[in-house]
Amino acid sequence: MPKPFGSTSEIIGEEIVNSFVRRLRARNPQRWVTLSLLSSLVLLLSGSTLRAQDTFHLETSSGATSIRLAAANFKPSTGDANTSTFKNTFDTTLFADLSAAGIFDMVSKSLIPQSTPGSQSEISLAQWSSAPASAAMVAFGNLGVQNNRLIVNGFLDDAKNTQYPQVFAKQYNEIATDDNARQVAHRFADEIIFRLSGGTPGIAESKIFYVKRGGGNKEIWEMDYDGANQHAITHLGEISLSPRISPDNSRIAFSSLGRNGFQIKMFSLLLGRLVNFNSVGGTNLSPAWSPSGQQLAFSSSRTGDPEIWVTDPQGNVAHRITNYKGPDVSPTWNPKTGAQIAWISGRTGLPQLYIMDSDGSGVTRMTDGGYATSPSWSPNGQFITFAWDRKYGPGAPGGQDIYVMEVATKRWIQLTHDMGRCDFPSWSPDGRHIAFANSPDGIDSHNRIMTMLVDGTGKRALTESGTDMPNWSWK
Repeated sequence: MPKPFGSTSEIIGEEIVNSFVRRLRARNPQRWVTLSLLSSLVLLLSGSTLRAQDTFHLETSSGATSIRLAAANFKPSTGDANTSTFKNTFDTTLFADLSAAGIFDMVSKSLIPQSTPGSQSEISLAQWSSAPASAAMVAFGNLGVQNNRLIVNGFLDDAKNTQYPQVFAKQYNEIATDDNARQVAHRFADEIIFRLSGGTPGIAESKIFYVKRGGGNKEIWEMDYDGANQHAITHLGEISLSPRISPDNSRIAFSSLGRNGFQIKMFSLLLGRLVNFNSVGGTNLSPAWSPSGQQLAFSSSRTGDPEIWVTDPQGNVAHRITNYKGPDVSPTWNPKTGAQIAWISGRTGLPQLYIMDSDGSGVTRMTDGGYATSPSWSPNGQFITFAWDRKYGPGAPGGQDIYVMEVATKRWIQLTHDMGRCDFPSWSPDGRHIAFANSPDGIDSHNRIMTMLVDGTGKRALTESGTDMPNWSWK
């Protein structure tokens, strides 16, 4: 019987694992009718069912109610010529960060009072708490430039508390640049989110690493969580895939196609260059960091069949934890405990989602059919997001979308609908957002990176086409 994934030599990257079946099906439709029937037989014999009606609701607020929050434009505190420019950047970024958090009912700028309070003594909370603003909380402050330093004083007040309104006050002092105005806004937003969301840190200072096409090659790039500050990390002139940032944000592990085929490589963000990672034979793909940062799981065909291996961060001491005929790829650790790994396996035909203990024991199949790819485990360890063509097969309706599954119950919800092919989901460190790749027309080169809240709302594009495989930083 032919292998649904093809030979080992054909599995040369996560994106090829995802597209190989589609290409083979187009060349030989009758072969794929046969494979689909065989796969259906396997599913009937498996006895495992996932019921679409057993859905659940994902909260984005970690238990906090939606707080009506107003963000005032900051008051200029100096007459420096650059103050206005930096203030505009700060005001715009702060409002966008708070709006994107997913836990606030933001007061529209058109509804806020005309006054611009710059200090605690200048704010009239009655104006902000009454209609039309009707704010429960108010963020405000002042910003200026002195001696080429950006000085920002930010305040958060409880608009309903007339006796002790101030929740906190912060001062920031940075070199006066437009980028630092953005970064200070990110830090102030994260402080507000932390205080008002039950102690969960915000993501405004987090980064997303991804793949970008250019000149026939693919390099590793980095951007802020909101798509700003996009820049290249590697300049290898190769095909680089699957970037994974370490828990301490110091290193990026990825797979790159060189003269020895696809091998795992390690890039130090502290040194700005590649550092040693032991390479061996076979095709080595899809690295994944353990939450301790002391182990790396990856897929390797060094023994003939792609299996999941675990090694140290230098690649020196590797051991295999799967041993089953059929490709095993795309591992991801449970970031809460480090005790489990989810991955994709073709051991029963078409690729399915599995979980196992980190030593390879306790294997559990999670999906009962279709074509599953690219799992990512939620920060709290309770959910897995993945791409799934749930009704895969010749003539089948639907397509590849992003799903979230509750690990304990195997209940799932579908987050994307009718927007083309979606793949490579990655959880944000606060657990409230998911980044993913989307191709509206299904063409790989047209992929762009998008984000959404974990309930599927708030979708927005961060990049243009030619970008793929996002990986959100741990913090």
